[in-house]
Amino acid sequence: MTHAIRIHEYGGPETLSWEEVELAAPAEREVRLKQTAVGLNFIDVYVRTGLYPQENFPIVPGMEGAGVVSAVGSGVENLAVGDRVAYAGPIGAYSQERLIDADQLLKLPDDIDDQKAASMMLQGMTAQFLLRRTFEVGPDTTLLFHAAAGGVGLIACQWAAHLGATVIGTVGSSEKADLARANGCTHVIDYKRDDFVEGVKDLTGGAGVDVVYDSIGQATFPGSLDCLKPMGMWVTFGQASGPLPDLHMSIFAQKGSLFATRPLLFTYIAKREDLEATANDLFAVVGGGHVAINVNQTYPLQDAAQAHRDLEARKTTGSTVLLP
Repeated sequence: MTHAIRIHEYGGPETLSWEEVELAAPAEREVRLKQTAVGLNFIDVYVRTGLYPQENFPIVPGMEGAGVVSAVGSGVENLAVGDRVAYAGPIGAYSQERLIDADQLLKLPDDIDDQKAASMMLQGMTAQFLLRRTFEVGPDTTLLFHAAAGGVGLIACQWAAHLGATVIGTVGSSEKADLARANGCTHVIDYKRDDFVEGVKDLTGGAGVDVVYDSIGQATFPGSLDCLKPMGMWVTFGQASGPLPDLHMSIFAQKGSLFATRPLLFTYIAKREDLEATANDLFAVVGGGHVAINVNQTYPLQDAAQAHRDLEARKTTGSTVLLP
């Protein structure tokens, strides 16, 4: 027997229940993974509340983790007992041990520890596809990144700076502003004190930015569109403040023939070769010292409810890890 966090109905953090569960032997192409660290992400809140509905209860939330292979099923050729691995998806990470498809796992380099790995797989690969594939960021790019002191924000802003971009970040406090400046932001706007649209216009001489990365949703719309250059790109990849209103396509014409996309990591890594390429790019920038992974909070896994409360209250910065 092992333990996991499960939910039996959608709702608040109080629905997260620490329970004893039984785990079968790994099936064909599966491994049993003894987890050493689990990443906390806003997508876990979306699962808990039903915004991202699941097929059946009970649900074990969580989309990323790291650990050691403890058993392998038939047909597994790329992994062996004792291998250190990490993953992003599928759901079920809030557990001491789990079964997972071997093709979802990536072997960890020796220079990346388990807590870093568990906190960076989902967020770091998200940063990779946002900066390298959704919009190709380079030295000529000026970008706006909302929630620059969050988990994805700190990774993406460092990475964008490494690529030579001019990075404007928004944050919600002076402490987070300092953190964002220390992690790649050329300029920082405190949205609680200043209007971020006016700030972007001032910083760019009225021109606007090439691309806006927006995981906030309701609270930053339509302001994010007003920060863009004509034919700029709005990348909306989350809704931490609430869902966006229904949109009419004409708004993108009115605001400068803009491009818009709502990308999802799991589309970008659906093929094994894309998963490996994305992860290897991430491992390279972290291992090369270009991107530091900031694990700023840890909680025991059984205290996941408190971790969710703190995440939703925006009390956290950088990455948060749950320890089984």
